[in-house]
Amino acid sequence: MEVDLAEAPEVVARQSEMLAKPLAELVTRLRNGPPNVVVTCARGSSAHAANFGKYLIERHLGVPVAPFAPSLASVYRRSLQLKNQLFLTISQSGQSEDLVEAASWAKTSGALTVAIVNDVASPLASVCDTVLPMTAGQELSVAATKTFIASSTALFGLTASWVADQKMKVALDHLPERLAMASQLNWSRAADALVGIDNLAILGRGPTLAIAHEAALKLKEVCNIQAEAFSGAEFQHGPIALVSKGYPVLVFMPTDEAALHLSDVVAELYGKTDSLFTTGSMLPTLAPDHPDTDALCLIQSLYVLAVRLAELRGLNADRPRHLEKVTITR
Repeated sequence: MEVDLAEAPEVVARQSEMLAKPLAELVTRLRNGPPNVVVTCARGSSAHAANFGKYLIERHLGVPVAPFAPSLASVYRRSLQLKNQLFLTISQSGQSEDLVEAASWAKTSGALTVAIVNDVASPLASVCDTVLPMTAGQELSVAATKTFIASSTALFGLTASWVADQKMKVALDHLPERLAMASQLNWSRAADALVGIDNLAILGRGPTLAIAHEAALKLKEVCNIQAEAFSGAEFQHGPIALVSKGYPVLVFMPTDEAALHLSDVVAELYGKTDSLFTTGSMLPTLAPDHPDTDALCLIQSLYVLAVRLAELRGLNADRPRHLEKVTITR
C-alpha cells in the first residue's frame, strides 16, 4: 500500500499526456451533443471517485449527475431511457459483471458510454464507446489508493477540458508535486489518538465529501474501524446524536465556500467530544491551490495515516481480512 500511494504523483503526471487525445475527442462529442444528465456506475473506491466527479460536473458545468444501480441491469434486467445521455462507468479492473452489463444496456439504450478503467483490455473497456485509461499501472495492495486518485484526476481533467477552465488545468499540472508533499505531512497526532477506537465519524462538504467517504472505506478495510462518512449538513440532521466525549470525529475541511458552513459544524462539536480532528488546524495541510485538487491531497495524507494506524493496531494493511484485489459482483 505504501508503494502504491507513493506512485500516485507519477501516475497523475503521466496521465495528463496519455489522456490528452481521448479527452479531446470525447469533449468534442459532448459539446456537439450536450447531455442533459450524466449517469455514473461504479462500486467501492470507484463509486467514491464517481461522487467526486458528480461534484465536479454539477459544480462547474451545471449538468445533473445521478448514480446508476448496477443491479437494475444484472439482476432486474431493466434498462433506463438514456438516449443521447452520458453513461460514465469507473472501475479499476473492468471485470465486474454487473458493471459490464450496465454499460452494455446503457449503450443499447442510446447513451454515449465512457469507461474510466485501469485495464484497457478489460471486458468493460471493450463494451464502451470511449475509454479513458487511468494509467495507474499495476496496483499491488488490496486497498485501492493510486487508482482512486487516478480515476478522480481523470474526472477532474474531463471537467476541466469540457468547461475549458485554465485554472483547473494549471492545478492539475501542480498536483503531482503536491501529492508528493501531502505524503510527507505529519498526521501522527491522529494516529496516536485513534489507535484504540472502534467507531469514527468523518465529515466533508463540497469537494471533500467524496474524500470523507473514501477515507471511511480505507479505515474499514485496513484498520477494522467502523468509520462512517457524512456531509456536515446531513450530520446535523440526526447522526450528531452519536457524538459523546469519547466519540472521535475527523473533519476534512474544504478550501472553497463550503468551508464556512463546515466550520459552523466544527464549532458546534467543540465541547461535545474531546477527540475532534480537523484538517488545516489540528492536522497539517498544504497551502491552498485549487479546492478540488486540495481535496485530493487530503486523501493522500489519509492513506499514509491509514497505513500507520494499521501498524499501531497490529494489522497488516496489505492483508485486509475477507478481501481480494478484484471483486466480481452481479
